[in-house]
Amino acid sequence: MNKPLWQPSEKLKENSLLKGFCKFINFKSSNNFKKIWQWSIDNPNDFWSKFWDFSKIIGDKGSEIIKKDNVFNKTKFFPDSKLNYTENILKKKSDKIAINFLSEKGFEENISWNKLYEKVCKFSSYLKKLNLQKGDRVAAYVPNKIESIICFLACAKNGIIWSSCSPDFGVQGVVDRFKQIEPKVFITCDYYYYNGKKIDILNKVEEILKQIPSIKKVIVFNYNKKEKKILKNFISFEDALTSDLDEVFERFEFNHPIYILFSSGTTGKPKCITHGSGNVLIEHNKEFMLHCDIRENEKLFYYTTTGWMMWNWLVGGLATGSSIFLFDGAPVFPKIDILLEYCQNKKINLFGVSAKYIDHLKNEKYNSKNLDLSSVKIITSTGSPLAEESFKYVYNNIKKDVHLASIAGGTDLVGCLVLGNLFSNVHKGEIQGQSLGIDVDVFTDDGKSTLEGDKGELVVKKPFPSMPVKFWGDDDGQKYYKAYFTRFKNIWHHGDFIEKTDKNGFIMRGRSDATLNPGGVRIGTSEIYQQVEDIDFITEGLVVGQDFEDDVRIILFVTTKNNQEIDDEKIKLIKSKIRKNCSPKHVPAIIIKAPEIPRTKSGKIVELAVRQIINGEKINNKEAIANPNSLQFFEKLPQLKL
Repeated sequence: MNKPLWQPSEKLKENSLLKGFCKFINFKSSNNFKKIWQWSIDNPNDFWSKFWDFSKIIGDKGSEIIKKDNVFNKTKFFPDSKLNYTENILKKKSDKIAINFLSEKGFEENISWNKLYEKVCKFSSYLKKLNLQKGDRVAAYVPNKIESIICFLACAKNGIIWSSCSPDFGVQGVVDRFKQIEPKVFITCDYYYYNGKKIDILNKVEEILKQIPSIKKVIVFNYNKKEKKILKNFISFEDALTSDLDEVFERFEFNHPIYILFSSGTTGKPKCITHGSGNVLIEHNKEFMLHCDIRENEKLFYYTTTGWMMWNWLVGGLATGSSIFLFDGAPVFPKIDILLEYCQNKKINLFGVSAKYIDHLKNEKYNSKNLDLSSVKIITSTGSPLAEESFKYVYNNIKKDVHLASIAGGTDLVGCLVLGNLFSNVHKGEIQGQSLGIDVDVFTDDGKSTLEGDKGELVVKKPFPSMPVKFWGDDDGQKYYKAYFTRFKNIWHHGDFIEKTDKNGFIMRGRSDATLNPGGVRIGTSEIYQQVEDIDFITEGLVVGQDFEDDVRIILFVTTKNNQEIDDEKIKLIKSKIRKNCSPKHVPAIIIKAPEIPRTKSGKIVELAVRQIINGEKINNKEAIANPNSLQFFEKLPQLKL
C-alpha cells in the first residue's frame, strides 16, 4: 500500500488559491482535483477566460477566447486580445525587494520594485535609440543576474524578441543557437564564477561576433559593480541606463513572440522554439497560483541558469507580486547546503531544483536538521524523474511538512503538463496530477488511452495556450509538425514515456527516444535508475540499449562512491535488485563502471549520445553536452564488441 508521504490539511485546501478559483467560477464540487481538471478541459473557453480575470491580467481580453482550427497548432487563444508582458510583470509599485541576487562568491545585490521599473523603462528607451523594432532579436550570453532580467523585460516591453544562453556554453554552442535567429544586439557580462573559479566571458565574444554578422552592437554589464572594467569597443550597460524614462507600454497581440528557447541540440542543430507573450504569461500565472499556491509578497527561488527554461519560468513569478531570488554559481559550492542556507536566510517560500540535486544530497547522506526551513512551503523538482527514494529522502532529511511537487513539461511549452496541486496527496515517485486546462493523456502505440498502471506516450489531445507560436526559420512549419505531430494524427506527442496511477497521478518512465525494447517489451530507463541509484556504493547510472543479434540488450553504466571498483559480487547485487523490483526483462546484460556520466547543460543525462556511440552512429552535436570529454570513454569498449 502506497501511503501518502504528505497530505494537505483541510485548512490548507480551504485557504488555497485553487479553492479561491473554484469559488470564483462557482464550481461546487468538493476539493477533488480530478473533477476541477475535467471541468477545465471540458470548458476551455470558460476556464481560460475566467482565469484571465482571476489572475488580473492587464490588457484587453477581446471578445473571442479560442479561435479553433482543424490543425492543432493553428488554433489561437485570445486572438483579438492586446497586452504587454512587462506591464504585467511590473504592476507592483513598492520600495520592497523585487529581486535578490547571491553569487557563490558571497556577494549580494538587491533591486526594489520601483528601481526595477525605472531601470527597465530606461533600458527600453535605450533600445529604441538603437532603432530596434518590434520583432527584432536580442541575444544574451549572460549569468543569472539582475541585469539579465532588466534587459529581458525591456526587450519584452518593446516587443523585441529575447534569447539567452548561459556562459558555460562554448563558442560553437552559442553560434549554433544565436546565428539561426540573426540578433542585432548581443548582451553579455565580463565574467562569472563557477565552483570557485573566475571564468572570463569576454575572451569568447570576439570569436562569436566573427561568426554572427547580424550583431551590430554589444552591451556589457559587470558581474560585480564594485570591480568595474573599462570596456573597449563595447557599450557599458550602466551608460545605457542614462537614457530617458520610457513609460510607454505598447500592447501587442497575445501570441506576439517574446522569446526563443532552444532544444538541447543533442541530435542536431538546436530547434529555435518561439513562444508568445500572452501564452507564457497566462500559463505561468496558472502554474504559480493554482498549482503552487503562490500569492503576492511571497519569495520564489529556483536554482537555474539563463539557458534553462526554468529561468523564464522564475521571472514569470514576478507577475504574482512575489519577489524572486537568484543564485549564480555551482549548487554545492562553497558547501553542500549553500542553496538550503539561502532558503533559510531569505525565508524562501518556493524552492525549486533539479531532481539530480536532490539525488546528490541523498547520496551524500545530507540532513538539514541544523537549518530553519520553516518558511519553505513547496519544493519543486524537475529536469528528470524524481525517484521514490528521493521523495522519501526529502521528507526524512530536508523537511517533513512540505508540499513536494515533482513537475514535468519542458522547453516546448515553457511550463508543465503534469505537476503538483493542493487538493491531492503526495505519494512516493508520483507527480500529483495534470496541468489545469491542458488535456493530458497517456496513449498506447495505437493511439488509445492506457489503463491505470500501464505505460505509454505522454500526449495532449486538445490545443493549449503555451504551445510554441512557431520554430524560428521554419517557414513552412515542417519542423514544428515533425517535432510533435507525426506519431499521432493531430495530437501533441510530447516524447515522454509515462504511467498513469490509480490516484490520478503520473510516474515518469524516461524519454521515449531512450526507451529500451528488449524482446519487444518497452522499458522506461527511469525504472532501472530508481533501483540502481538507491544502492549505497553507486552515485549515478546511465542505461542504454545496444543493437545485438536482431534484438536489443541493456547496457548499464554506473559511477561509484570514492571511485570503488565493481566486482562480480556488486554486479550480482545490482542485477538481483533490478530483477526482484522490476522484472527479469529489466536486468542489464552488461554492467560497466564509467568515470563520468555525460549530461546536458541543464543537468539531464545524455542517454541518446551514448546509445549512438555504442551502436557506431555519429553524434551530431557535442556542443550541447556540458562535459563532452566524458563521451570518449564509451568509444570502442571491448566489453561491447559485437
